Formats: sequence, C-alpha cells, structure tokens
Amino acid sequence: MNYYMGLDVGGTSIKGLVINEKGDILSEGCVPVEVGADLADTIEVLADELVQRLGVVFSQISGIGVCCPGLIDTTSGTVLFAGNLELKNYPLKKLLVEKFKLRVEVCNDANAAALGEAKFGVGKGYDNSIMITLGTGVGGGIVIDGKLFEGNKGAGTEVGHMVIEKGGLKCTCGRRGCFEVYCSARALTAKTKFEMEEDTGSDMWKTYTNDTADGKTAFEYMDSDKTAKRIVDWYINHLACGITNLANIFRPNIVMLGGGVAAQGSRLTAPLQKLVDKELFGGTDFAPVKIECASLGNRAGAYGAAALLF
Repeated sequence: MNYYMGLDVGGTSIKGLVINEKGDILSEGCVPVEVGADLADTIEVLADELVQRLGVVFSQISGIGVCCPGLIDTTSGTVLFAGNLELKNYPLKKLLVEKFKLRVEVCNDANAAALGEAKFGVGKGYDNSIMITLGTGVGGGIVIDGKLFEGNKGAGTEVGHMVIEKGGLKCTCGRRGCFEVYCSARALTAKTKFEMEEDTGSDMWKTYTNDTADGKTAFEYMDSDKTAKRIVDWYINHLACGITNLANIFRPNIVMLGGGVAAQGSRLTAPLQKLVDKELFGGTDFAPVKIECASLGNRAGAYGAAALLF
C-alpha cells in the first residue's frame, strides 16, 4: 500500500492526514502555528505525529504535499508571499526535502481544496471541475482533465478578482466590481446590515442586531421577510453572474461551492442552478454544468495536498 501525506497550513493551525490511493484516511492530526516559530519545524512536528500514529517510518511514505495561503511558486516550492503567516520568499519545498528526504509538492490552499474535492469529494468522477470558496473572500481553483490548472509558475486562479460589475464597489485589491466584493460572506454580511438599517421593520431585527447579523441572517428569514428575500436574491444573482462567466470559459462538468455561505445547501444551489442554466451559453442541452456544495469540509485542502503526489 502507498501512503500519501497531505498538510494544510492555515493562519492558526496546520491540519494533516495520510491517505491511500482510494482516499481512505489512515492517520490524521492537527498542530497549532506558534507565533515566531519556523514553519518547516512546525510541519515536522505534525508529520512525525502522523507517521507514528500510522505505525510506519518516513521511508514508507510516498511523499508529502503541502498547501498554504498566499502566492506560491510551484516550480520551486517557494512561498513568495503569505501575509497571515508573515512569510516572504520562504523556500518551503527545499527545507522539507532536506528534513524528510522525500518527494515534496507545494501549492496554494484554494487550488488544493479544488483538487481535493475533484479527486475525493463531490467532484469525484468528473474530468473538469471548478471550486469556488465563499468565505471572508472569494477563492477558487480549476481542475482540467483531472489535473490542477495553476497558471504561470503556479500563480493560481484569482477568481475572486474577476470583475462582474464594471465600475462597481471597490475591492481590497484596488479594482472595482470584483466577484469578491459581491459574493464573499463579508459582502453578504455588509449587504444584510445595510438593508436592515434601511428597513427597521424587518423581521430580522427580532433575532439580530446590526452587530450580530451575518451571512446566515437573510437566508434564515428569506421565506417570511421581503427585505431578507431581496438580500438573498441580490446575492444569488451576483453569484450566478460570476459562476456563469467561469462556466462559459471553462465549461466544467461541475462547479463546487465551499466556504461558510455554502452551508446553506439547496437554499443556495437550487435557485443558483436555475439562473446559471438560463444564462449558460448554448444552454444545458449542449453541455450542462452542475452546481453542488462541496463535501469534504475543512479536510479538502489536506486531501488536495496529498493528491498532488498522485
């Protein structure tokens, strides 16, 4: 049996697992990211734990895949910039190869999540898929013919910074009208709070205040409150625009939604599917595009990191 280790580096912790070719989890763990600690050393701590729990030695591991936020040069395995981790031009692959004497692959966390879902999640069985994460920002990754599309030097695909409304709201990247400005959980929360202030008679005030309203609020009241329904419609229309743009360019078999907003399940995907089907170039008879919520949760990145070794 071959063993593949996947590690997902976050701002506060590193999640890891060891899987086989089928995606069965054979060992799993998590360690905190300590302020000031060297990332490669912290990874070594978790890798040691995973191997010990599995009851093997490192020479029996086929390789280690690592994903982390930020801009990654996948050719050299260097983290060019990861602000949350305070890393710049950090030679992660080189350091890990020196430590473990194993094959090491490194990529961006959003790309890894896309690959994980494509290989072992809701995208399993499809050759072409797109993953969109609806969290603090909007991220994503693209898998073509079963392989991760990473662009020049693994720069990735910043789907969140595709403009869907020319001259629209200003994004943190400096452009206006970005997908992220309208479809992140943060954007949905901001829209909800604004509309609540505009309609003080909304039922949403029964449970929430301007401080506690979040991305779930409007969905909770959409069936009974016209303001909440308007917010949800606004959000889903913008999301459909971005997804249709990507679908018309790449024509994937499936678009997978992850992140906090995707927890709404069919309340999100059912109306979204109708809008995308309506706007899709050539219609659904030509080449339909399914829209489903991702299934691997916070394991997607580690799964995808391990899949880099396949």
